[in-house]
Amino acid sequence: MKTKVDTRAAQESKTVAIITLGCSKNTVDSEILAGHLKGSNFVQTTNAEEADAVVINTCGFIDAAKEESINTIIEAGNLKKSGKLKTLIVAGCLSARYGDELKEGLPEVDHFFGTEDYGNILKALSEDLKYNILGEHKKAQRILSTPNHYAYLKISEGCDNPCSFCAIPIMRGGHVSKPKEELIAEVKSLVTQGIKEIVVVGQDTTFYGLDTVERRRSLGDLLKAISDVPGVEWIRLMYAYPAKFPRDILDVIAERDNVCKYIDMPMQHISTNVLKSMRRGITRRALEELVSHIRERVPGITMRTTFIVGYPSETEQDFMELCDFVREVRLDRIGVFTYSQEDDTYADILGDPIPQDVKEDRKIRLMEIQRQISYEKNQEKIGTQIRVLIEEDHNGEYQGRSESDAPEVDNEIFVQTDVPLKSGDFIIAEIEDASEFDLFARFVRMA
Repeated sequence: MKTKVDTRAAQESKTVAIITLGCSKNTVDSEILAGHLKGSNFVQTTNAEEADAVVINTCGFIDAAKEESINTIIEAGNLKKSGKLKTLIVAGCLSARYGDELKEGLPEVDHFFGTEDYGNILKALSEDLKYNILGEHKKAQRILSTPNHYAYLKISEGCDNPCSFCAIPIMRGGHVSKPKEELIAEVKSLVTQGIKEIVVVGQDTTFYGLDTVERRRSLGDLLKAISDVPGVEWIRLMYAYPAKFPRDILDVIAERDNVCKYIDMPMQHISTNVLKSMRRGITRRALEELVSHIRERVPGITMRTTFIVGYPSETEQDFMELCDFVREVRLDRIGVFTYSQEDDTYADILGDPIPQDVKEDRKIRLMEIQRQISYEKNQEKIGTQIRVLIEEDHNGEYQGRSESDAPEVDNEIFVQTDVPLKSGDFIIAEIEDASEFDLFARFVRMA
């Protein structure tokens, strides 16, 4: 089992392994828990087989994620049955939603908790804690599990959007914005740890501020405040909901040098009929106008989105409409998911009438269109010079990203050079070759 938490020396106590599954929001939750563990002198390990206790931070978003979570729990349960593991704790989205059912089917698990339930997890690990969980320990510093140059900044919890296919509000509750002052303090702390790229995440980042006393979308103000923090080189915006999109954030992206000319805006579909059934609060015409406005306001911006194929009401005509849109609009990055029927969502009553092989075929066809678009866009970059953030050294060939590439999901750039580089270095590189999803470059100079 692979975990994301580094081993830390500590005083006497249990050895704990945290296994993180799912999205970047879960990564942040596990990092906060790791900070609590360090503050309580727990020893942390990356190897579950060496641990006295394992905490599995689960994902319950779609069927594949649920299956991965269940398999991971069973694997850890086998360690417990063999006597190698004393305590098994399951937390996160899947546990929050299906805790009662999991208790019946997985008796080897000692405790089930929901999301962000750090205090009760700590109490379950030890009854002899020598600090006030709800007091000063609540401010424990995150133990980062990402590389030493970027970190996720979770600006909110939960979601108020009524999307028919999504169970996030059921698992994580309604939207709650994190206070701006706390976020800026967190960014400053991350910079002191060497972080250069801040990746802004939330279930819907554009909703930020609507639940506060100001009752307005204030993501633009937050991005400005983050960009003013000395040492922040890149700020990247993810999960920007298209309906009621706060267009003032485009001014910040256009005008601030350290805000990446990049936006991740999940569209989910383009057919107005499907969008209406999905309860997305937007039409195809409005989406096309928004994309056009974004590109006009921020020339050269990289746009990433995700689509769902095989939604219950999606006809072949709806799918072909989506394919035509992808060909015509030529977005820079797309991800495609097959529809997963989720219990208790609005779309649950529609059933799951489209066969899985049809869903998979549609996914392949759509990604093939995007593969050609990505190849053509990458070919256009040959001969240009771009700024690259170095991430890894592969025996003298360096792997990195540009401001057009989010970590873990987008293109990579491979740089050949005899100049010794390290993770977190910024360089200028000239693109010499390109494939569908990768660029190949030579080192020009440090940046």
